[in-house]
Amino acid sequence: MSDALRVSAPASSANLGPGFDCLALALELRNEVEIRRGTAAEPVVRISGEGAGETPTGADNLFLRAFQRGGGEVAGLEFAMTNRVPFARGLGSSAATIAAGLVAAQAWTGAGEVDLLGLAAEIEGHPDNVAAALNGGLTLAWSNQEGVSAIGFGEPDVTFVAVVSEARLSTAEARAALPAQVPLADAVHTAARAALLVAAIGSGDCELLRDALDDRLHEPYRAALVPLLEAVRGRVRDRDEVYGATISGAGPTVLVWCEPGAEDGVLALLSPLDGAAPLAVAAAHRGATIL
Repeated sequence: MSDALRVSAPASSANLGPGFDCLALALELRNEVEIRRGTAAEPVVRISGEGAGETPTGADNLFLRAFQRGGGEVAGLEFAMTNRVPFARGLGSSAATIAAGLVAAQAWTGAGEVDLLGLAAEIEGHPDNVAAALNGGLTLAWSNQEGVSAIGFGEPDVTFVAVVSEARLSTAEARAALPAQVPLADAVHTAARAALLVAAIGSGDCELLRDALDDRLHEPYRAALVPLLEAVRGRVRDRDEVYGATISGAGPTVLVWCEPGAEDGVLALLSPLDGAAPLAVAAAHRGATIL
């Protein structure tokens, strides 16, 4: 067992247009947690950055829950959490916290091979964001009778600008906007685009992204909750260096897909933008990692 360790885990953007509830991409915006042996019997939690002053510091803290679910014992430990992933913005803040907690527990206890994805999906409720947060890069996650699985595709040859909304949007509210049924033509359209998205990234032909990012399954129904989407698309429309823009997760952040090296110009296009802050961010090669 260690006397101290530090773990980091990345933000993630799920759905990526047509990849609803299955595709996600890890982003190089990371939460960090340092764990040390303390002098008090009860765990001590200190939080800085995002969520400081509002995040629970007791037994219901999400990192502590994940750490314990991964086999760690929190008594007598001190946890210093530095949060950089915005809360309730569609950038996988809970997935980053869960992934960090599970990986930290595995390292702290010296446990052998553990199905961290299964545990993470159990805590999170769905596997897409946690798969990216655990593994890094672009991931495809799915479920079957045996549980959940994921496969990685590395990182696309794309740079990104995340337009982070000042407003928050809960996943529950975003899901409530979705219909129980969609037209068959829209389902076929979106299935083709999801396959094309994977093909575009797998082949390295990023020009295909201009068609691949066109979703009809969830984005049209969430557009009223994410007015930033149309505002951003209006700014970058017809720009050769931009492949497209997608709602990040459930929103309200919007992810702009750009040619490598174009991020500074895209940042200038999107600044200023009322109620939002654009941020250049790269795909993260590493998932949750012990530092």
